[in-house]
Amino acid sequence: MFSWLFGTARDFGFLRGSQKGYIYQQRFSLVNIKLKWVKDRILDAVVSGQRELKAAGILVSIIYSSSGCCLPIYRLNRHRGQLGLPQELKLSTFLRRYPSIFDESFVVDSGGTRVPCFSLSSEAFNLHREEVDMLQENQLEFRDRLCKLLMLTRERMLPLQTIDQLKWDLGLPYDYQHSFVPKHSDWFSFVKLPDDRVGLKLLYWDDRLAISQLQKNASLQQKEEDIRNGSLAFPIGFTRGFGLKRKCMEWLREWQKLPYNSPFSNASHLDPRTDESEKRIVGVFHELLHLTVEKKTERRNVSNLRKPLALPQKFTKVFERHPGIFYISEKGDTQTIVLREAYNGRELMQKHPLVNIREEFAKLLKKGLLDRSRGLYKKTADVDLVEDLSEEVCSAGTTIQNSSEDESDSTVLSGYDSDGPLDNSC
Repeated sequence: MFSWLFGTARDFGFLRGSQKGYIYQQRFSLVNIKLKWVKDRILDAVVSGQRELKAAGILVSIIYSSSGCCLPIYRLNRHRGQLGLPQELKLSTFLRRYPSIFDESFVVDSGGTRVPCFSLSSEAFNLHREEVDMLQENQLEFRDRLCKLLMLTRERMLPLQTIDQLKWDLGLPYDYQHSFVPKHSDWFSFVKLPDDRVGLKLLYWDDRLAISQLQKNASLQQKEEDIRNGSLAFPIGFTRGFGLKRKCMEWLREWQKLPYNSPFSNASHLDPRTDESEKRIVGVFHELLHLTVEKKTERRNVSNLRKPLALPQKFTKVFERHPGIFYISEKGDTQTIVLREAYNGRELMQKHPLVNIREEFAKLLKKGLLDRSRGLYKKTADVDLVEDLSEEVCSAGTTIQNSSEDESDSTVLSGYDSDGPLDNSC
């Protein structure tokens, strides 16, 4: 009797789920396979120069938002930690590298000390104004990006410091906390976290947004059988000359056939020691990279997302284990994760208008370097002197003076305890 019942249940598929779970437990425990890393010069070129572009972009936003669109070096130095520049590189040196973007003048305090002050060139000012207008026109799109980021998290909430690390990649305004979030108060709210930090909480869950990019592209990229079974496969591509061992190919083929769990769904039922759980982690970062405007981000930007995203220990190992999905570039003294499927050579498959503006900024950076190397921007004795002296100088009661007067090589800049405001902006 029991044999007949078992056979009938098996024939009609009632035990298929339990058998599947048993198979996953036995066959799909986390396989100890690590695919080799192969240098990809084309994707390295995509990342090359991004550190300088990001630092310049942040500084442009800060100067543009200031009163008079001009700031002394000591005020710019307060934002040094956000720029990602080498510690040994003086900020004033970095700014002077790009005279096509940053114009230098001086503020002179009551003691006669000349302090470097930087404003924007007309080209940089107009280009940033274009960026501001573009962000304004596409506010709803960037709101949805921020919504989806919070929807990926377990508590629908992230500390502002974590969002700050991703705001450049997401395309959010530099001062999004003040200029962007308050305009969408029905979607977001600032909250105080248990550790006294401030977080941003999502107030409204939109089912329309809870569809991953892989699911959106399913009809174009997936087999009908895989769509029906819910075992969506990730687009795979390898660096030219990359070779897979047969064992790795078989594992990858079986791994792609595993069920796809949406990054927006609850995955608490998954055993973190299984390949099925790993596929869900890959899905989370696949979606996260799709939220960025250039389909890439620095690895350190996601290193503190383990708890918010409810991920297991050493979750970033998926980047090494899946080089056909993610490429790890080591350009710029950091590791940048690039989503392979988003690029055709060096070009993004779908280029956002913000990327076009950033490319124009990159051209300005290059122009400044070339023009300086050709001697079109002559450094005065004053600038040479200031570059080697202390940058942490300021005083209440300073006055503005744009001057090219020669000063003695024995001039020394004084240090001040006060960071008080200038009488006038330069």
